[in-house]
Amino acid sequence: MMNKNNGRLHVESTQPCETQADLAMVYTPGVGKPALAIARDAAAAYRYTAKGNLVGVVSNGTAVLGLGDIGPLAAKPVMEGKAVLFKRFAGIDAFDLELNTKDPDEFIRAVTLLEPTFGGINLEDIAAPACFYIETELQRRVTIPVFHDDQHGTAIISGAALLNALELVGKNIAHAKIVMSGAGAAGIRCAEHYIRLGAQPRNIYMCDSRGLITTARMQLDASKKPFARSLPPADLSETLNGADVFVGVSVANVVTPAMLKTMANHPIVFALANPHPEIAYTLAKRARRDILLATGRSDYPNQINNVLGFPFVFRGALDVRAQAITPNMLMAATRALANLAHQPVPRAVLKAYGLKQLKFGADYIVPKPFDPRLVVEVSASVAAAAMADGVATTRVALSNYRKHLQRTYGHHL
Repeated sequence: MMNKNNGRLHVESTQPCETQADLAMVYTPGVGKPALAIARDAAAAYRYTAKGNLVGVVSNGTAVLGLGDIGPLAAKPVMEGKAVLFKRFAGIDAFDLELNTKDPDEFIRAVTLLEPTFGGINLEDIAAPACFYIETELQRRVTIPVFHDDQHGTAIISGAALLNALELVGKNIAHAKIVMSGAGAAGIRCAEHYIRLGAQPRNIYMCDSRGLITTARMQLDASKKPFARSLPPADLSETLNGADVFVGVSVANVVTPAMLKTMANHPIVFALANPHPEIAYTLAKRARRDILLATGRSDYPNQINNVLGFPFVFRGALDVRAQAITPNMLMAATRALANLAHQPVPRAVLKAYGLKQLKFGADYIVPKPFDPRLVVEVSASVAAAAMADGVATTRVALSNYRKHLQRTYGHHL
């Protein structure tokens, strides 16, 4: 017997279908008129169909969470879960699509053929380096926004956290020595995003499983080449010496307390491997009393969680019918998140987390996921950037748009 609660999703009609008249409206002959209208003007699809509020969550299951290459079918629960977050946090409908291929060109062709269905594409859990090629090619071929959350989501959120952390410890991003552990999708895009925020390329030291990436490496992957340093080989321990910032997007337990003790005064440590970080929270706190620490876990302060980004990036992009997601849109999301953490926290957020107070400081550098202001602040900032960049195909008055977002989605305020 089928259980209607299987999985995390189901489809519901927005129209009644109880009578002959209802049937005539939702199917034939009622569907004929909007179909003909769309045939005459493709933009009519945004008025008469779900396209404008529908995102495809697409994966081939080659890099799922901390589980690795478990395949497209095993990835389905994760993709369904992602669709739930789209709906819960930004009111966006999402269909999960698991593609049974490791061939990047097959993947690209499949998604390209589906362009008429969706208002946007969220790529998910695709292994590097194929993910870079897939995203770039899809962005070139389709006229709807394509966003690989594993690449850009962590960059957006950690970028906001980095700006606020540096402010709290009184350091300048242009002078900070930043050590990265992990040179996959997240690591590469985080580093690029930090440079846009003001970090100097010469101050970014990227390590992978073999240690510091240097120009002496043979057959260096193209995505890593921009971050190769003209330095002698070194392991992560040696590279961390004197570092102001450590950003881990790699694997558990690659950092020891002894390594943290070699970092600069007031070190900033983002240990984001999930569920087991590069160094355990309690170990890091014991090693350095002056540490400013964030993880990817929800049971400690300063969770760097992609749900702070992707629902609201797509909300803003969809509402102006953006044809792409630009670096300035990503930057707008980061700035909005960083600014929001400075604002007084609503009671609803304190209640959701069982807290009596919460304010900007070492244990609160990014907003909490259940903050209802996110959909207003981040979405409006992204929409504004899309219009400024010329990728929006429709325009909104920002003051009215913000009121609409608060009225429609920010109902917990």
